[in-house]
Amino acid sequence: MRTLIIHRLTYVYDAPVSLGAHRLCLKPRGLGFQKLLEHQLSISPEPSQQQELLAASGDEIQRLNFLGTTDRLSFEARSCVETRPAPALRSCFSGEEPTLPFPQNGLNPDVQGALGGWLPNGQHEPSVVDLAQDALMGCNQMALSFLRQLIELIQDRVKYTQRHLGPAWPAGRTLRERIGSCRDLSMLMVACCRCVGLPARFVSGYQLSDPAPERYELHAWTEIYLPEAGWRGFDPSAGGEVCDRYVVLASSATPELTAAVSGTFSGPRGTKSQMTWTIEAEIENKTPSPGSTLIQVNQREG
Repeated sequence: MRTLIIHRLTYVYDAPVSLGAHRLCLKPRGLGFQKLLEHQLSISPEPSQQQELLAASGDEIQRLNFLGTTDRLSFEARSCVETRPAPALRSCFSGEEPTLPFPQNGLNPDVQGALGGWLPNGQHEPSVVDLAQDALMGCNQMALSFLRQLIELIQDRVKYTQRHLGPAWPAGRTLRERIGSCRDLSMLMVACCRCVGLPARFVSGYQLSDPAPERYELHAWTEIYLPEAGWRGFDPSAGGEVCDRYVVLASSATPELTAAVSGTFSGPRGTKSQMTWTIEAEIENKTPSPGSTLIQVNQREG
């Protein structure tokens, strides 16, 4: 599936400010089951220095520096992305599906960091450990069965809701509140997977639903590393594996490193800023027709 995505963000300050360093995760992933055909980034005011960096996850990020003062900062990222379905998971394994826990010495060293502090003696939030243990019951230590049951339990015990402000909650808080946004559910799944030795990381991007919702928002899900299959996406908010209607912007062991825009500013005491944003997505049908979908929506992170 080929999609043109236009992501705009504008920050307005009520007094002239000096902009500090900014970090952008607005360039979609260009590898694996996702091909980046074109990407254009417009920034106003123009930065004095702009660098592209390759993150540990393999995603490209931009780092910006500015000179002078301004009362407005805007970004427009135009990306043409082609996605394709991943192979069926069971077809990736030469024998039976992987069993849990994976032996740490058998893991690729590149994915060790995605265990995020997992320790054999189980130093985790007790409620998260309990949820992971419940998901293990009846799955015979099989990884795919565990993931399926874990998603079912998360959906049963935590009510999905939109939460537009603030970082992802710690997994223990999400379980206590019994409610959470897509980023909260994703971090809960990450924590549970790490409890049983499954490398897991947080993903931010776009979910191009069919049919399209009234309002699109940034979405979050989880990627799990499975031997012989590699990194594969699972969405605890939607209840299953991701498909070719998901577009990855960035992934990381910690969600704050996937923010679309992060940075600082300095100005007169009490200076406030206001952010507005929109996403447009034009999806090309596999059979060309006049019915390409053009969606313009206010963007809020779920």
